[in-house]
Amino acid sequence: MSPATTAPTRPQTPAAEAARPGILGRIADVTYRRRGRTVLAWVAVLLIAVGLSAAFGGDFKADYSAPGSDSSEAQDLLESRFPSQSGDTVDIVVKADGGFTDPATQADVRALLDKLGNVDHVASVEDPFQTPGAVSPDGTTLVATARLDVTNPVDMPVPDSEKMITIAEDADHAGFDVALGGQSITQGEAAEIGSEMLGLIAAAIILLLMFGSVVAAGLPLMVAIAGLAVSSTLTGVLIALIAAPDWSTSLATMMGIGIGVDYTLLMVTRFREWRAAGLDPHRATVATLDTAGRSVLVAGTTVVISMLGLFAMGLSFMRGAALVTILAVLVVMAASVTLFPALLGYLGKHVDRWRLPLGKRAETVVAVGGHVEPSRGWMAWSKLIDRHSWIAALAGVAALLALASPYLGVRYGFPDAGNNAEHTQTRRAYDMLAEGFGPGMNGPLLVVAELPGDDPAAAQPIADAIGATDGVAQVAPPTVNQAGDTAVITVFPTTGPQDPATEDLVQQLRDTTLPDAVSGTGIEAHVGGVTAISIDSTENIAKRIPLLIGGVVLLSMLLLLISFRSIAVALKAAAMNLLSVAAAYGVVALVLQGGWAGHLVGIDTETPLPAFVPVLMFAVLFGLSMDYEVFLVSRMREAWLRTRDNERAVLEGLASTGRVITAAAAIMVAVFAAFIPSHDVVLKVIGVGMASAIFIDATLVRLLLVPAVMHLLGRSNWWLPAWLDRRLPQLHIEGHPEMYLPRPDAPAQPAAEPQPAT
Repeated sequence: MSPATTAPTRPQTPAAEAARPGILGRIADVTYRRRGRTVLAWVAVLLIAVGLSAAFGGDFKADYSAPGSDSSEAQDLLESRFPSQSGDTVDIVVKADGGFTDPATQADVRALLDKLGNVDHVASVEDPFQTPGAVSPDGTTLVATARLDVTNPVDMPVPDSEKMITIAEDADHAGFDVALGGQSITQGEAAEIGSEMLGLIAAAIILLLMFGSVVAAGLPLMVAIAGLAVSSTLTGVLIALIAAPDWSTSLATMMGIGIGVDYTLLMVTRFREWRAAGLDPHRATVATLDTAGRSVLVAGTTVVISMLGLFAMGLSFMRGAALVTILAVLVVMAASVTLFPALLGYLGKHVDRWRLPLGKRAETVVAVGGHVEPSRGWMAWSKLIDRHSWIAALAGVAALLALASPYLGVRYGFPDAGNNAEHTQTRRAYDMLAEGFGPGMNGPLLVVAELPGDDPAAAQPIADAIGATDGVAQVAPPTVNQAGDTAVITVFPTTGPQDPATEDLVQQLRDTTLPDAVSGTGIEAHVGGVTAISIDSTENIAKRIPLLIGGVVLLSMLLLLISFRSIAVALKAAAMNLLSVAAAYGVVALVLQGGWAGHLVGIDTETPLPAFVPVLMFAVLFGLSMDYEVFLVSRMREAWLRTRDNERAVLEGLASTGRVITAAAAIMVAVFAAFIPSHDVVLKVIGVGMASAIFIDATLVRLLLVPAVMHLLGRSNWWLPAWLDRRLPQLHIEGHPEMYLPRPDAPAQPAAEPQPAT
């Protein structure tokens, strides 16, 4: 007969009998007993969220410009006074081997333009045969601009973009090459693989391998999916109130899947331990939430704190992405502490049902005092780290610094179509334009001038001055709006949009050329366009990064200090997490070099790193790294409070959580790696960075460096000045496991797996 059917379900010591479960334990007790009502409540919340989203849902929108910058002022002028110039555009690039003097070739071009002009949301298509400079100097390449009636590329329906791509592909024939460029076309080509589904499938496989049971593996997935169903639906309401980029849903979904599965994975593991220790399903559920549940709340709070750090950047799209992600995290946390115990009410006694034939499962051993002994393999690894602490610590730091080193040569900027895959429409259009007109054709600057006195001719001297500036290949004639008070001058540099010389040209135009040209005229001129916005945004983000890092690190250290009552743990966690993030940055920089590492993930050219990506990575990764820190150190502290033996505490903590951290990290790596097949270079880079960071953090840091350093620090790990200890609130992150343990004098015994109820 199994211990689950014979062990007492009430505390066995006077101290335990006098104690009561914490608030999470009481929540677990209520939701377990009223599991039907709890499940129905979640269904009701989902239905309400669907109704709210249908009635009040908004659309995604994002402003990537730097507030108050010169390019931002130029864009504001375009949108308010020159809406025809502020809409999104598509470049139609045609290369004809025999040139465009042949009437038959001209007829093919006009037929192509007519078909494209009839696509929905295409407002107009210019005639390249009537537009100065639309044919390359050698006469073999032609470019025409299609203006859309949408300002933001995300507002262009993907089916319409796909229709334009199909028309271009059908027109392509021998000696007549057609390619389309523009962000709307990029969206049309990015028929993404279902990244979220890939992540869920990977998580399911890893959970099955870890638990060997369909029921145990299914519990984390059910909680994560339920939380995401609610949060993703409520996102529609949230974006009606704040501006958020469309990619924020992918980030929030991946975070929701990852932490939802990880947190529930931790609690399922602890639940099974309590069952092996002899508790019935009800009592084991309460014990799980009263111990592991506390770690989940602290871990989730660190993620929220990290995402709130994005507010320090002062960028609306960062705030929007942070809020969408925080919503997902909070809802999944709520599901973990309410829906999970309710599901255990139905499935707890069947947690090991539907076992898979994955070999013999190791026994769970209940030691004297009732705590569950770690597996022999993890205990052996932990002892190995103990014996070679100095070597492990030095090797871990050296490996992290080596991985971080490529970041020293990183180049900031925004990837463009030249970094897309070679077979894509946008990359082909980029290369054809660069070959026919020069690299600057792919990154034109827009000089927007406010004209006083409605004098359209006042813009021409400005264009002349710009044309005489070094680094300018061509200047289009000024275009004046109907009111005659604003002019747009298109400037084509001699260098490409990612070339440092182009940035120098932008600064020269702003600092010298334009001030001299408008001096005494009352004209105000601003340099804008995609290239200028990229330059300004990068500079704006770079100067705010210290605010993000400082704020997130300090708040996270404070939370750990309160949770673990240890100065050393808080300082060590901050240092280790910074090393882990730096190593991930190095991996990203290596991939962006476009060499052998880049080719592994589909990056075949040297690619700049958007400045907001390391900012976003830092916020996400620092929070997730703290998750693993909390999982690991909470079990160490639990053992420390029980034994007051640092060596034993570190050994038990690592051995008890090693398997959980490894599985949790494997799930997160798989979830974020699902970004890598994306056609979007930015999403691809985020996937590489996140997946590599989690892998590095869970292996080099949590399973090697952290235990090594904690062995070296000894009892200092748990030191806190008495005056500070009295002033800090008590979280008791480890809970009160002694409340639920069997009698200390019970003999150690192997505990059979809980038998399913019949």
